[in-house]
Amino acid sequence: MSYVQFDLDRACRTLSLTLEEKDNLFGPMPEVAVSERLRSILDENVTLAIDVNTEKMRSEFIIAPVLMELRRLAGGRIGLFSGIEFNVSEAQGLNGVCDFLVSRSPLHLILRAPILAVVEAKREDIKAGLGQCAAEMAAARIFNEREEGRSPAIHGAVTTGTLWRFLRLESNHLLVDRREYPIEPIGRILAILLHCVGDALAAGGAGLQAGANRGTIV
Repeated sequence: MSYVQFDLDRACRTLSLTLEEKDNLFGPMPEVAVSERLRSILDENVTLAIDVNTEKMRSEFIIAPVLMELRRLAGGRIGLFSGIEFNVSEAQGLNGVCDFLVSRSPLHLILRAPILAVVEAKREDIKAGLGQCAAEMAAARIFNEREEGRSPAIHGAVTTGTLWRFLRLESNHLLVDRREYPIEPIGRILAILLHCVGDALAAGGAGLQAGANRGTIV
């Protein structure tokens, strides 16, 4: 068993997670200003990725540039990993390759303190990806508890590139946003992602000060 074999029901049952569906999980979230570089990339890439419509195309042409922008907005204080094995507990099925993991550490040679799991929705089915994402989040929590003796809230996102849905894991309590967010306005997607990593950095003692034109997260 591996992450991709989890649906949401199996994740909750086998990993002892309590599930709560929540409207507007993050509340009002002002958009952040994004770079002209990202705007130019998305203007060119989104239509092409939609037309070709393969998971690889959406991953490389939409999701990866958005996460690189997140790293820039976070001042380079986070790490970004793609397609790495994250084997935490084979007995629980918490093993396999993750699409994207964001860490609380800027190190890239070694994964430290994962805080955000981003799952690319297979066959553009976001709901089907929620279980995989929940399993990766649970693995991140266990990993952090082993390494640091504690774990801040873990966040997750399931995305087709053009639609995003968010999750939050607090101890064993899994909250799933009922909303799906379109990529435009991209500043809203990045505001939520920045909020997620800002919470974790603050909880980890590192803190995160965003630029004044982007709002402040500490």
